[in-house]
Amino acid sequence: MHSAPNGQNKVVTVEVAYATRDVQTLVTLKLPAGTTVEEAIEASGLLIHFPEIDLAVNPVGIFGKACPLDQELKTADRIEIYRPLRHDPKEARRQRAVKR
Repeated sequence: MHSAPNGQNKVVTVEVAYATRDVQTLVTLKLPAGTTVEEAIEASGLLIHFPEIDLAVNPVGIFGKACPLDQELKTADRIEIYRPLRHDPKEARRQRAVKR
């Protein structure tokens, strides 16, 4: 985490969200300005509670838009950790069309 210039202790308030098929989890955090997406995810504790999350595999985003793990956060950002798709949506549509 980076320190604020001129000794100012600026803080950002963000949310980190993750959902399984059964549970939706949303963690609100107050973190130093300059905190990255990856640092916020680590601070959220979700990696401990959901060991299936692998940041090398699971895509992440802010409000539904993909972003890199090193992106710095702004107040009110909601970080979302996505689960890998079980089926390619385009392929699933093709298969349904073939069955008709």
